[in-house]
Amino acid sequence: MPRPRKPRLCGCASDCRGFRPTGVPMLMVERIMLDHAELEALRLCDLEGLTQEQAGERMGVSRGTVQRTVKAARAKVAEALVLGKALLLEQPPED
Repeated sequence: MPRPRKPRLCGCASDCRGFRPTGVPMLMVERIMLDHAELEALRLCDLEGLTQEQAGERMGVSRGTVQRTVKAARAKVAEALVLGKALLLEQPPED
């Protein structure tokens, strides 16, 4: 049996629900989900310029977890931009 997932501490609340290519109806475009932990890891590492270790401390996870999360998030963002897909942001769970 695998270990239970460690909760990620996410401090970015956004009113934005996602992005899509202009001029294309949402029904016609493929969607990619970016979860709140991926968005937080991108925000901390790319926007705030923290190291992965510092981001891990802020999120309550290891540096390795941040590294994997950022890698997955960057791949999703690149896929959405290059292939013209919608990028939807998962909303953090309500406490």
